[in-house]
Amino acid sequence: MVLVHLRLRPYVVFLSLFSFLVLFPLCFSIRSFPTRVVDFDGGDGSELGGFSEAPDYRNDVHCPTSPSAFVHIAMTLDSEYLRGTIAAVHSVLKHASCPENVFFHFITAEFDTLTPLQLTQLVRSIFPSLSFQIYIFKNDVVADLISSSIRQALENPLNYARNYLGDILNSSITRVIYLDSDVILVDDIHKLWNTSITGSKVLGAPEYCHANFTKYFTNQFWSDPVLSGVFQNRPKTPCYFNTGVMVMDLQKWREGNYRKRIEFWMELQKRRRIYELGSLPSFLLVFGGDIEPIDHRWNQHGLGGDNVKGSCRTLHPGPVSLLHWSGKGKPWVRLDVKKPCPLDHLWKPYDLFIQSRFDHHNRVIKNQHQQQAGLFPSHSSSSSSSSSTLMGYSSFLF
Repeated sequence: MVLVHLRLRPYVVFLSLFSFLVLFPLCFSIRSFPTRVVDFDGGDGSELGGFSEAPDYRNDVHCPTSPSAFVHIAMTLDSEYLRGTIAAVHSVLKHASCPENVFFHFITAEFDTLTPLQLTQLVRSIFPSLSFQIYIFKNDVVADLISSSIRQALENPLNYARNYLGDILNSSITRVIYLDSDVILVDDIHKLWNTSITGSKVLGAPEYCHANFTKYFTNQFWSDPVLSGVFQNRPKTPCYFNTGVMVMDLQKWREGNYRKRIEFWMELQKRRRIYELGSLPSFLLVFGGDIEPIDHRWNQHGLGGDNVKGSCRTLHPGPVSLLHWSGKGKPWVRLDVKKPCPLDHLWKPYDLFIQSRFDHHNRVIKNQHQQQAGLFPSHSSSSSSSSSTLMGYSSFLF
């Protein structure tokens, strides 16, 4: 298992306790401690940088083996946020009660500097037993619909891939969890997967009704009674929700043609400038006031600060199952420049990036000491030994 020492400040008492839970989770799956380093080409022996192979997380004997037991997770995968995505996947597997039952659907950009084949080889090298598929998201699907945003990163076509999951994923997949690349889980993903989406609701997410909902739209929007009237007939008063963590009922999504509903507002935005913030407002316009509320513990968002300064933030009150560095500041960037926020140290144990051979050697020694001390169970022959299915990549074309 790859772990990195948490350099926590002594005055942050709650943070130290939380870090203890991250390092010593209450639920263990079977795992081993590999020592390989894989570089960006998927080969061994990188001297300047690469990724350490993740622990081999396996199901125990109580996990179901039916394909219907799979938890489907969709994430974007590109060179810019690659380090974040790898850490997020690592955190999901580490805390999952049945890690081999988790299937990842990675959406990659058409013109990324890493090809789909390279990304496939890289993911396979880091997570040898992971079940996953990589899809190519065609830029021209959404390029004409994207308007300028408050932050340039929000204009990336891949940021809008979540709008098209109903088309990208096979029709046999009727539910998916969408996760941003700047999250880590410290709880069992199966708990989030089992969220009930009741009635006619299409997606579930934590709602934040204390936030000022009006600020997500321009004065031009609110001054137009036709546009602002879109929320009048909703089941309840619309509240802000973050689209970086969503449980989506894809069957209802496809039946209701929600992709087209979102595209309607994106087209209007190009003509009338009714909001300023990337892909989020169109989701609020379509789903605000009509989503399945999920416990706030599943999206402790905003840890990356605002969209301009990326200032340090603290945790919201209450329990935590998922931490989300939404905003400008990303933990891997701040850690690399030696200017981390206190909560960035909670992300570090899941980071598999190796900047040098010296770093890798230190991690291997640390893992061996932890295993010898009995802090974590080693691989057991009594666990399921069957390798998970690894699928290739496919193009996404209309």
